[in-house]
Amino acid sequence: MGISLSHERYEQIKEIVVNLFIKYDVHCIPVSGFELATKMGIKVIPYSAVSENKRCLLLKQSEDGFCVLYENEYGIDEWRIYFNDERDYGRINNTIFHELGHIVLDHTQDSELAEKEVKFFAKYALAPPVLVHKLNVKDPIEIVDYFDISYEAARYAYLYYQKWLQRNHTGYTDYEERLLILFKDIA
Repeated sequence: MGISLSHERYEQIKEIVVNLFIKYDVHCIPVSGFELATKMGIKVIPYSAVSENKRCLLLKQSEDGFCVLYENEYGIDEWRIYFNDERDYGRINNTIFHELGHIVLDHTQDSELAEKEVKFFAKYALAPPVLVHKLNVKDPIEIVDYFDISYEAARYAYLYYQKWLQRNHTGYTDYEERLLILFKDIA
């Protein structure tokens, strides 16, 4: 059946995303993985920027992208995200957020649990339900338009928003309030 995350872990990840947006002053949509990675000091490198031989190795590593901790010429560790720039923007942005999730959540190895966490991290970062609600979105197409994500990602975001609406009888959480303040100028 697979591993599932606890309610507490989902809440922790949502709060981590909001705190990240606050720390790096991310306050407009669509949210850009490139912008956030740059503000975090993480190099984002397209596959096309490397030699043909190395590009084949990168594609074997991942069709979409991956992150690696690299020691620079000064002996300082720095994160790099490599991504397949032949994909469409929505897929690339999702890949970058996926990899940022691995970095921010401090994953040290691949696992089913780590993948579950970063998929949720990226989904939440790209289209938080409270912002979908603020924009009074009616369907996945509007999510695509506002958040510049793929239609497939927008469908999942819309389903998640519908679940969020059903559970949101008691008002906004503290982190949702902070997110609304941060994104006060949208819509």
